[in-house]
Amino acid sequence: MEFQYKEMGTRIKVRRKELKIKQAELAEALEISNNHMSSTENGRQKPSLDTFIGICRCLNVTPDYLLLGTMHAYNIPQDISDKLRLCNQSDIELAKDFIELLVKRNSTNNTKDGYMLS
Repeated sequence: MEFQYKEMGTRIKVRRKELKIKQAELAEALEISNNHMSSTENGRQKPSLDTFIGICRCLNVTPDYLLLGTMHAYNIPQDISDKLRLCNQSDIELAKDFIELLVKRNSTNNTKDGYMLS
């Protein structure tokens, strides 16, 4: 089975646009040509490892997201991850605060019951 570079390129393009970064700006940050960036986003060219790592850093995504379409590999349901990507930064901070409350609540409940989940 051959890796789908076109799908990865689409994820790069979508994420870049979510962050309101122009293709030329990303290319400049990665020290590659705009043509190379365009070819990568269209799946015609494979990024080098250094470029791939740079894309992950510039777009603030995990390699899993670019390679597989999942932001994290921690058993987070895909629909939750997809919906969070549609939120603005303020909503993401609110979701983060809510998750922290759930973690504290579960941590407290587990400690009271005499065990702690890792």
